[in-house]
Amino acid sequence: MMTKVGFLPEETSSFVGRRAELARLETALTTRRMTTLIGPGGVGKSRLAVRAARAAADRYPDGAWWADLSPLYDDALLLPTVSDAVGLADHTLRMPVEALCEWLSDKNLLLVLDSAEHLRAPCSHLLAELLTTSPGLTVLVTSRQPLGTRGEHVVRIPPLPVDGAPDALQLFEDRLRAGDPRAGLDAPGDRAAAADICRRLEGIPLVIELAAAGIGRHTVAQLATRIGTRFDAPVDAEDLTASRLDLLADDSLWPRRHRTLRTTIGWSHELCTPLERLLWARLTLLRTDFDEEVAREVCTGGPLTPHEVDRALQGLVAQSVVQRDGTRYRMLDTLREYGRMWLRELGEERAAADRHARSFLGLARRAHDGWTGPDQITWYHTIADTHLDLCAALDHLLAHDVAGAQEMAGRVGFFWACCGHLSEARGYAQRALDAGPVEGPHRTRLQWVLGVAALLQGDFATAEKFGALCTAIALYDHDDEGMLGATYLSGLTQLMNGEPAAALEAAERVLRMTETAPSDGASPEPRGTAAADTSEAAGGSGPDSDSDPVPVESAHRLRCRLITVFALTALGRLTESGRAAATLRRSCELGGEYWTRSYADYQLALIALLQGRPEASATHARAMLAGKHRLRDSFGIALGLDILAAAIAAQGAGAQAARVYGTGHAYWRMVGHPQRGTPELGAVRETCELQARAAVGDAAYQRAFERGQADNAEVGLAAALHSELQL
Repeated sequence: MMTKVGFLPEETSSFVGRRAELARLETALTTRRMTTLIGPGGVGKSRLAVRAARAAADRYPDGAWWADLSPLYDDALLLPTVSDAVGLADHTLRMPVEALCEWLSDKNLLLVLDSAEHLRAPCSHLLAELLTTSPGLTVLVTSRQPLGTRGEHVVRIPPLPVDGAPDALQLFEDRLRAGDPRAGLDAPGDRAAAADICRRLEGIPLVIELAAAGIGRHTVAQLATRIGTRFDAPVDAEDLTASRLDLLADDSLWPRRHRTLRTTIGWSHELCTPLERLLWARLTLLRTDFDEEVAREVCTGGPLTPHEVDRALQGLVAQSVVQRDGTRYRMLDTLREYGRMWLRELGEERAAADRHARSFLGLARRAHDGWTGPDQITWYHTIADTHLDLCAALDHLLAHDVAGAQEMAGRVGFFWACCGHLSEARGYAQRALDAGPVEGPHRTRLQWVLGVAALLQGDFATAEKFGALCTAIALYDHDDEGMLGATYLSGLTQLMNGEPAAALEAAERVLRMTETAPSDGASPEPRGTAAADTSEAAGGSGPDSDSDPVPVESAHRLRCRLITVFALTALGRLTESGRAAATLRRSCELGGEYWTRSYADYQLALIALLQGRPEASATHARAMLAGKHRLRDSFGIALGLDILAAAIAAQGAGAQAARVYGTGHAYWRMVGHPQRGTPELGAVRETCELQARAAVGDAAYQRAFERGQADNAEVGLAAALHSELQL
């Protein structure tokens, strides 16, 4: 369980020098609300920002948070990226900037925006609003140019000193040994040659690292000679020995004063084999960290076979063009820019974008198919972690392959809704529907995504509309998956509108209509909601392990069965609901399904509380919270904390209940809603809260509540999950 406050990238290599700059930054972060580190690409702004933010993090009760803007190809995803970075997963219909301002309004935190130069105007406008409405916010930005925001304090980051200080030479030697622990500057003349290399490279950290990576193919003396020859030669666009980057350079991105950087990257490019150069160019389509499998999918084609992709990737790692962290890889934005120019020169932009989009459409298909199974959480995290690549692929497909876009938006929509990307889920689903005719399951999925996103945003009228549309279309298409999904959407809407009988009737009917014999030979589930009896329903602590075998079912069917459980509880039929919930939970366990299983735990917690068994209720609530935490489902965590607090209060532990209620309030704020559980929880929650207040007194209750509310959300959740009950 993560309990640290905030998120900053890990430093995976040594940090050299920069004492003066760190001292200036410490003063700036103490006295200024917005500081921008400026300097050319490769000068080390990001590394310096990480080190400064980590040193200052303890001064911010709400943490230090990092938003990498380099993968954003336009400003459409700026707000979602910053919101994700600070832990906001808004579930409302508010304007995203309004939600972000409200979320940060009472926070005391440090926000770092890395690589903002290509989004200067949008970042400036956003920060102006955030700094106005959030008095406890401090912002650190890295950019090649100032943003121009009012009150911006600019700190220029120079290259490492090359005369009179050992920093540049130390960096060269560190990176040399990182590539080969046996390497060093021990041969006669090596140290002087390395110092000459650092001087000619003007102390720019990135190019020093690239040069050190080239030692594997040269001695230090040979490298010094080659670099000296290149940098002593005039830069001439007609000179065939000039750096390829000099021939391609866009002066708006690569002004001539950055000749050292441009020339060194071009020289590093020339040291690559032809296949390494081609892979360098094709990898620039990836916006997020990637593994070898993704590299093969996106970059294979022509002379780059899957095997050659693997070989070329290791070659790029050896030359510091690509960075490796365990099984993940990434490319620095400065090197990505060069690769994109090379991709344009090769005339491969469209073909590469097509491969990228096909790869992530395939990922969406596999994730959709793997939702019910032992890899559900892995797929859930994969979809969340590749969000920017999925958006880029969808944008490309909407322009060039509408059918592919319609399929993809429907398949990733449920994941996005669960991860809190409701605006993107709704927006892409609507764009896909508007892009052209779509029939069959893809149309039902798109309308289902629109309905679920609307429901989670509290727009019940729109959810009801799309529930009816999905039902009609699925009936017409004889689509069982569509019928189950439509019933889940309509049933959940009816439950939120206080119509449990209608939800139960529809869910039971559709479950009977779509019932098929299981493939494993187990007996099919009985029609309706009757299920194997359990000790839980009779007042025990869990399901009976000797019950009849339960078949593995599809995710759509499991979600539809969840509606029957919610409806039975709302109707007060607690014994039936307990049986159905316990049986549903076993079905989820058999398939490795966590999302629905967590809501079955929620219902078992609520049923136990309504039956006067608060200890069992707390046990089920903690099981739900553990599952929702693994899924990063902030909405589900908020629900679970409310039921856990009620169960603790019912046991007489008023102060602990108040603290858990306070942590729950923090999570409800995270999703933009007041407490909003199932309708039947409202009265129970109110009663239990009164019990908690009576147990410790209003003043003690309020102090504990405020402590829970002020805690970092992860810290508060950890305390709720692991603390022993203190009566």
